[in-house]
Formats: sequence, C-alpha cells, structure tokens
Amino acid sequence: MNTTNLVLAMQRGCMQTFRQPQLVLPASSSMVRSCLLSTQPVPAARLPCRVKVSAGKRYAWCACGHSKKQPFCDGAHRKEAPSILPLRFTPEKDGTVLLCACKQTKNAPYCDGSHFKVIFRDLVKSHGNSRNADVIGPSGSFTYRTENFVVLSS
Repeated sequence: MNTTNLVLAMQRGCMQTFRQPQLVLPASSSMVRSCLLSTQPVPAARLPCRVKVSAGKRYAWCACGHSKKQPFCDGAHRKEAPSILPLRFTPEKDGTVLLCACKQTKNAPYCDGSHFKVIFRDLVKSHGNSRNADVIGPSGSFTYRTENFVVLSS
C-alpha cells in the first residue's frame, strides 16, 4: 500500500489491519463501502418480523442486519460488522411479537414503527428531485410530496 492510499484510508477511518502485509487492500470505494457497513446497521427488511417467543428463553436479535437468519443473529457481524453486537433478550411471557428488521428502532429488539421512516426515505431517494410521486401500495395508491415530507392518503 503506498503512502497516499494509507493516509486516505486513515482519514476515512477505514484502516483495516491484517497479519500479512500482502493482504492490505488499497483505499478504494469498495473498501470504504465495506467499512461503512461495519459501523452502521443495514436494514434487513422494510417490515418487522412476526415471531413466536417463549418465556424464559434467551434470544440474540441481529442488530447489524447482515444475518441470514433474520431477525436473529447467525454470527455474520463478526465478519461484516464487528463493531455491532447482537442484542440478547429474554421474553417474560410466551407470545407473538414484532421484532425490528429495519434496525432503526429505538425500542430494540421490538418494532416501534421506525420502518415507516426507512420506507419513506427510500421512496424520496428513488424519485430524486421530483416533488410529487404516485405509489401503489398494498391498500391502494397514495401520493407523497417530497418538499414537505408529508404522506397524503387517497
């Protein structure tokens, strides 16, 4: 790795340490992207997971979003997001709960409706500079205005 790439990687906070020098990668956009994934959770899904839980049983909720066994942890964070650990929880009673899959909840591991913000943000991004967009949803169509960030039902 040349000095310029090393300085660039350190400035971005994405320096990765390897045991063998030949494995050190140059500072590229893919390296920066993988470093960003390791510090920020990624939405595993836009809607919460409905799960039956048992009282007294210990569960590990995936907080990073990389697990293939959503909403539970499969250890993927060790490679994909080492700075984000799963949340361990034990339900007090048997029942069906909604566990967050967008990873933006303020009441982890339970869904608090934050996925609506994630869905809306994705809609706004997908339409760029357009002020109005019609979207067909499961309950019919609705219009949203991006300049006011207001959802209008029809």
